[in-house]
Amino acid sequence: MGALRGLRVIDMTQVLAGPFCTQLLADHGADVVKVEPLQGDSTRHLGPYRSDDQLRSYGGYYGSVNRNKRSIAIDLKSPEGREMLLQLIDGADVVVENFRPGVMDRLGFSYETLSERNPRLVYAAIRGFGDPRSGQSPYVDWPAFDVVAQAMGGMIGITGQKDTPLKVGPGVGDLIPAVLTGFGILSALIEAQRSGRGQFVDVSMVDSIMAICERIVHQHSFAGSTPQPEGNRHPLLCPFGLFPAADGWIALGAPQPEFWRELCRVIERPELAEDPRYATNAARLEIRDEVYDLLEAFTSVRTKQELMSLFGGHVPFSPVYDVTEIFDDEHFRTREMLVDVEQPGSKAPVTITGVPVKLSRTPGSVRHRAPLLGEHTDELLTALGYARDTIGDLRSRNIIR
Repeated sequence: MGALRGLRVIDMTQVLAGPFCTQLLADHGADVVKVEPLQGDSTRHLGPYRSDDQLRSYGGYYGSVNRNKRSIAIDLKSPEGREMLLQLIDGADVVVENFRPGVMDRLGFSYETLSERNPRLVYAAIRGFGDPRSGQSPYVDWPAFDVVAQAMGGMIGITGQKDTPLKVGPGVGDLIPAVLTGFGILSALIEAQRSGRGQFVDVSMVDSIMAICERIVHQHSFAGSTPQPEGNRHPLLCPFGLFPAADGWIALGAPQPEFWRELCRVIERPELAEDPRYATNAARLEIRDEVYDLLEAFTSVRTKQELMSLFGGHVPFSPVYDVTEIFDDEHFRTREMLVDVEQPGSKAPVTITGVPVKLSRTPGSVRHRAPLLGEHTDELLTALGYARDTIGDLRSRNIIR
């Protein structure tokens, strides 16, 4: 059932940051009720779709971050719809939303209003530049996407080649705030067990990226430097980065003395481990072009598989994988990080990512696919005491779906 069984979460999020956060909770047993507008979360229509999927209720984007949830579709602009949501929240432990500041307040669902009705409620908000309750950013009303958070938070400024900054591939400007919001929610829930009072959890996408770019802050504060893109190398560690192989690239790191000695043994240059010009990380940084040149001469004439047999288990090493290689590596199936689920409208199941946090006694799991739009509307309203005829009337008037 998961460590969070019994926890009720009202998920009013869309796109990526909020849904990924609530999916983390759902994976570990929380009952996550996704409240969608009548047209559904906008990512339902983004795809990609299976070629035989004629239903097209949702594609890969939506399906990858909304598993293990229940869906109810409500028109929150109607009085009846707003009352339904209030009743759902009255019985909940957590509300999560990622609207721009003021949207929930204007609908009548501000944290202050909801906490009066449900004092133990933990209310979490993910916004581009945070919520005014924690400090009025000059950019508080600006919309934000992943790339905005990566840019202003400092990540893009140290990624890529010199003078050519580069966006990080995954949507980390959404995903990292999502993980931190999950941490904030669980922290607030633990405190609520002691005090009986919930609280407001405010996570800024930009703040989250800046926090994980911590080294640029200490580099500037301690040394007065302004870090720039370093390409595939590390500014403080050597060797540490990417190296060419005959059929692609590998990742390799050996800054510590024990790993450097082992690396020298593997490349059949044991004398370098004793040479004072190479013996320490600081010394190697002084001549890092030379260090990288000698390692690249070794790696570039060998395949990734050959290098794996040489370096694997001896120094921190990995081939640079594409997704095909991920699917072929038994590690990911053994760790249940590739999970097959039903795809409505398609004859064959689809594969999604698994649960990365493994608990020994109460493990999380992928229990069911992402929901169809409004798939659980009747179920949830019946539990609130709505009669079948009332539910039918609400649906006929386009208040629910």
